[in-house]
Amino acid sequence: MLLKHAVKNKRNRRNVTGNTILRLRMAAHPKITQEDMAGRLARQGVQLIQSQIAKIESGERPVLDYELTAFAKALKVPIQALFD
Repeated sequence: MLLKHAVKNKRNRRNVTGNTILRLRMAAHPKITQEDMAGRLARQGVQLIQSQIAKIESGERPVLDYELTAFAKALKVPIQALFD
């Protein structure tokens, strides 16, 4: 089974925060692109490229704890907001 087909089913998602990260990124004013997010993360010492961020948001890639902390800071939200 292809991974792209597996992530369509919530049970097979590799993280629970990707949808929220996407929602918060798109709700920001101005919207934050995946490239912009990669830059914000890089300034915190977290090296993720645009395609990795896309995979996190789609649930194809797990998110490490320090990456979650960096996403929260980049989005200017408490880390708990990523789990809502």
